[in-house]
Amino acid sequence: METDYDEDRGGWGDDMGRGGPDDFGGDDGTDNPQDVLKECLDKFKTPDYIMEPGIFTQLKRYFQAGGNPEQVIELLSQNYTACAQMANLLAEWLILAGVKVTDVQAMVENNLKDMILKTFDPKKADKIFTEEGETPAWLTEMIQHPTWRSLIYRLAEEYPDCLMLNFTIKLISDAGFQGEITSISTAAQQIEVFSRVLKTAIAGFLQNTEDWQSSIQECAKMVCHGQHTYVYSQVLLQILAQEPRGGFTMKRLSQEITKCAQQNRHDVTPITMALNGAAGSPSACQALGSMLSRNTLNPADITVLFRNYSNPEPPPVELIRNPQFLELLVDALFKPGVKVNPEHKSKYINLLAYAASVCETPAKKGTQRKINKDELKTTMQAIEKVHNICNINKGSTELIAELNTLYQCIRFPVVSVGVIRWVACTVTEPSYFKLSTEHCPIHLALLDEVVACHPLLHPKVLQLLVQLFESKQDELEILVQLEMKKMLIDRMVNLLSRGCVVPVVCYIKQCWQRSDTDVSLIRYFVTEVLEAIAPPYTPEFIQLFLPMVEDDEITGTMRGDGDNDLVSEFIGTLAQHYIIKLNTVKVLLFTQCCTIHFIVFSSLQGTQWHSCEMTVKEQRRQCSWRTERINLPVV
Repeated sequence: METDYDEDRGGWGDDMGRGGPDDFGGDDGTDNPQDVLKECLDKFKTPDYIMEPGIFTQLKRYFQAGGNPEQVIELLSQNYTACAQMANLLAEWLILAGVKVTDVQAMVENNLKDMILKTFDPKKADKIFTEEGETPAWLTEMIQHPTWRSLIYRLAEEYPDCLMLNFTIKLISDAGFQGEITSISTAAQQIEVFSRVLKTAIAGFLQNTEDWQSSIQECAKMVCHGQHTYVYSQVLLQILAQEPRGGFTMKRLSQEITKCAQQNRHDVTPITMALNGAAGSPSACQALGSMLSRNTLNPADITVLFRNYSNPEPPPVELIRNPQFLELLVDALFKPGVKVNPEHKSKYINLLAYAASVCETPAKKGTQRKINKDELKTTMQAIEKVHNICNINKGSTELIAELNTLYQCIRFPVVSVGVIRWVACTVTEPSYFKLSTEHCPIHLALLDEVVACHPLLHPKVLQLLVQLFESKQDELEILVQLEMKKMLIDRMVNLLSRGCVVPVVCYIKQCWQRSDTDVSLIRYFVTEVLEAIAPPYTPEFIQLFLPMVEDDEITGTMRGDGDNDLVSEFIGTLAQHYIIKLNTVKVLLFTQCCTIHFIVFSSLQGTQWHSCEMTVKEQRRQCSWRTERINLPVV
């Protein structure tokens, strides 16, 4: 059995810190001997007191006060119930009965955790901690085990003012386990711990390039725990954003955190303004801050900003590159039904174009700030043209005449953002697909052009397509609904062909696993993808896409007698050219006509595919293609 249940552990002093030389040091002669004897005897009468950490200290006091050795031996013996030793004995019996050692250990640890959670007293913990005078050896050993670290996290959440627990959290962070500290209130107690946890969260955001939205949510949740954590984190990100390498990524993270704080109804506008250099432009700062606080545009404040940015020495462009402000401008100019005063429309367009196109070179020693406005005029013209189209409720026939203008203006990123907003508001109307007569509506065809021109807008387009795919169209007939969803799958396949591969395949695979999507739609997606793709394939794509290709319900009808169908060609290509790394080792047995192909999928890094063929007599009347998984030991 493991040493956790070994009774022959050596002396108490080594294991529990009770037998050190300091236990018998000091002088306790100031107490009344009778009171000391009574206090010690009361403790000796408690069950299993001989197992308590302070046993030697109390024995020393008892003997110095003139206590009787026979009496103390009798009390300790009579009240010894051997609770810990009985637990060890039962554990040994369970192992002898065939229970795994790890299961027994987990059983004992979980019960002990439950007892500690029920009986933990933070005052006693602090008292024991302060009496030690230094970090106890048992505590240093305790934090090396995941089970007890998780217990510390739970206790620290319930008792945030416990000094012993706060110090232990710092020890855990110092030991390199800050990634486990998911409790924000626990990490926020100490700046050193919070800094390490924040560093881990930022590193996770930088490394998780595919699922960066979830990484931002986790990071924002931690940063927005309190005002002090928010200010500290944003100042740190602001400094990192000034770095030439990766600075824009930190700026994006800072803006996303600000957005999350606003969604949680935190007014962080003053902090945002202060960090963006608002002190140098007080009037512009006041106008912008007023609109951001109310989350609505104001013609008077827009005029103030317009005048400031029309001056020969305008404020920094970063001031109006605020995501909240830009979204308000995009809504005002591209959202159907929003009316802008014609007298102020040019100011709205100018500010949006200025924020999107003007490039500034910060001033250095001996040089002035350089402002490049070469693209400002053309950007303003593109925004105005598309605004005039979006502002009028035109039907599909009327939009055909404007397609050339739209396709030319979509090359500007800011215009594409506005087009996505306009299309989203239009196609999400309840009656849109009911009244639409085209197989692919013009509004959604415009998204294909956006996808082709701007890879950074792929997530926004996919989000809209997913929203439409999952929307309920109860007014449409079942067959019409299926055709509409096939059209949306076509848009997703186009998105995939433009580089947004993993998110699209991931979503369709989730639909398949949830079993809430008609299998014919999954089959349609697989067919379209197989027709569009060609080697080379990344391992991530193969692991996402291959399970759907293997599923008989999806691709059973797509497989033919020969090996010229799309499914056979895809799997055959994988068998010949690729290394697949899966969590388990398995053999795929493909039976086709008279040849059996054994293909070994190995989880060992660097292990290549092993393929061999053997001919067998085909007993079936019809040739079949089937897949059997056989677990093999890793060699």
